[in-house]
Amino acid sequence: MRQDEIDDQVFELYDEYCHGHIDRRQFFERVAQLTVVGVSAMAMAEALLPNYADAQEVLFTDERIKANWVTYPSPGGTSGEMRGYLVVPDGEGPFPAVLVMHENRGLNPYVQDVARRFAVAGFLALAPDGLAPIGGYPGNDDDGRAMQRTLDQAELRQDMVNSARFVKNHELSNGNVGATGFCWGGGTTNFLATELGDELNAGAPFYGSAAATDKVGQIKAAVQVHYAENDERVNAMRPEYEEALKANGVTYEMHTYPGTRHGFHNYSTPRYDAEAAQLAWERMVAFFYEHLNQ
Repeated sequence: MRQDEIDDQVFELYDEYCHGHIDRRQFFERVAQLTVVGVSAMAMAEALLPNYADAQEVLFTDERIKANWVTYPSPGGTSGEMRGYLVVPDGEGPFPAVLVMHENRGLNPYVQDVARRFAVAGFLALAPDGLAPIGGYPGNDDDGRAMQRTLDQAELRQDMVNSARFVKNHELSNGNVGATGFCWGGGTTNFLATELGDELNAGAPFYGSAAATDKVGQIKAAVQVHYAENDERVNAMRPEYEEALKANGVTYEMHTYPGTRHGFHNYSTPRYDAEAAQLAWERMVAFFYEHLNQ
């Protein structure tokens, strides 16, 4: 089912569900109460659930990359140790490094695929699984979302800080690191920019919460922010964030993609906008090439 065939009311409920404000049962119960013209609201809701099997762009067997799981220390994190999906480009390196952070449900197949895409583009990519200390991504987003809510958020963010440092200092890294992420991972990209200072060279958050205004002055990385046009909660933070970036002399650019919704880069659901996602990807890759190869 195409995005333009799904009623706005269903999208709004799905957004509530994705962000953990309602659970799966409540999502379908509320959808069942909607009155829409044509296709049933329930069919629309079913169509919005992710289909990871059809969403892969780069297989893990692709000869241009080598993907494997790694563990590394994470002092101050959830358990003191982290696990991540490390994808190495073909060649000897060193390579510019990129940290790829998941949404609010652990390291699902979509984000693993994004890491593989980065490796094909010539980056050493690490996608940490924030759920690793409590068993890892469970194989479905509902359980993953519930698991992530149980974690101490400060410890989880520290796991991401330690992950950035791990890939930055990896033997195959050129010493420069960028960070990107989606939704929760987008907000955490902004957080890392404030937390890591000059340890982070570039950040490209997708539709994530803005960095704390009083900490924007700590950002030394170049920042490229990606927004969906129809994303009221996240977009409400933009004016204050941009004002703080300007006031503190941060190198930044912001892009809004017309007609898109929160999650437009995630190609496993009808929220995906192929044209906008490709443009955002090209912009991000060029941005990282510029700032991670200096």
